[in-house]
Amino acid sequence: MKTGIVILSFGMAALLASCAKNPPATAEAPVNETASDVVMKKMITARVFVKPDKVTDFVEAAKAMIDSSNIEPGCESYRLYQDPYDNTNLIFVEVWQDQEAIDAHFEMTYFKAFGPKTSEWLLQPTELKIYDVSLQE
Repeated sequence: MKTGIVILSFGMAALLASCAKNPPATAEAPVNETASDVVMKKMITARVFVKPDKVTDFVEAAKAMIDSSNIEPGCESYRLYQDPYDNTNLIFVEVWQDQEAIDAHFEMTYFKAFGPKTSEWLLQPTELKIYDVSLQE
């Protein structure tokens, strides 16, 4: 029994000594990023709610705008997603290099024509949001 207590005491002493030698880890990790490692982009989401009898028409009209937008300078991605549980709920998700690219997109004739062409097909106004996105490269 005395041997067990002695071994346990040495074990506890060794454990405490090892903890004392290593300072506790801090919550902050060292930052190895430079300013050139972080790239700022812009993302747009445009959520639309389409009348049930106009979903097919809306998606067809959107295809031409999506194709044209994807070849614009500054467009990195332009996609349309449809809710699998409610096909009248769609969302455009776009990634742009910068605000200037978005401004140029908003001036395109096909973009300006899309709203008036499809506005009567919507159940409510489009929910448009623009985000700043920080990407690490």
